[in-house]
Amino acid sequence: MTDQPQTLSCIDCAAKACKKGEAEKYPAFCLTKNMDPALLQEALDCYNEEENHRVMVNAANVESEFYGKMTRVEETVEFAKRIGAKKIGIGTCMGLLEEAKVFAKILRKNGFEVFGICCKAGAIPKTQLGISAKCENSGKNMCNPILQAKMLNAEHTDLNIAIGLCVGHDSLFYKYSDALVTTLISKDRVTGHNPCAVLYNANSYYKSLLEDK
Repeated sequence: MTDQPQTLSCIDCAAKACKKGEAEKYPAFCLTKNMDPALLQEALDCYNEEENHRVMVNAANVESEFYGKMTRVEETVEFAKRIGAKKIGIGTCMGLLEEAKVFAKILRKNGFEVFGICCKAGAIPKTQLGISAKCENSGKNMCNPILQAKMLNAEHTDLNIAIGLCVGHDSLFYKYSDALVTTLISKDRVTGHNPCAVLYNANSYYKSLLEDK
């Protein structure tokens, strides 16, 4: 299957002029140039909500002060402090439980209360949910991201952190979490949890991904 005609958007832009507001460099299809004013205002109004404003201001401050200086782990700790979080929830993949334990120790050293739940909690067989038995090749019991989120909700966490949840399972975790969620680790067993490695090598080692299907 070859590429189908697509509506052009930011992923097709080489100008990156919106970063500095260089309107004269906007391409014809630029989303900023052709923005629906009502939609833009709707988004801006959302930032006036207390929680949204607090998150945006503190996220911007952490970026400004520590960009290229702090690791993702350090930035996450700093952000949690600045938004006034006291209790941190961790939703972790069973396969990254050791990494989650180390991160929990770091959080506790920084004064946070931490409650974590791994993806296999509840120990529910995959077939009980209607998942095919063939999927048991990666384990008998299902991942349970909705339970993870609901358990953290019950603990009244102030900020939840996803560590290595499977693609799609993470989507459900975000959907059902009452608290804000940030991701510390995106699981990719092939690249040592570095999905960008594939993108950096899309024209060499992973060039098959760009071939017509």
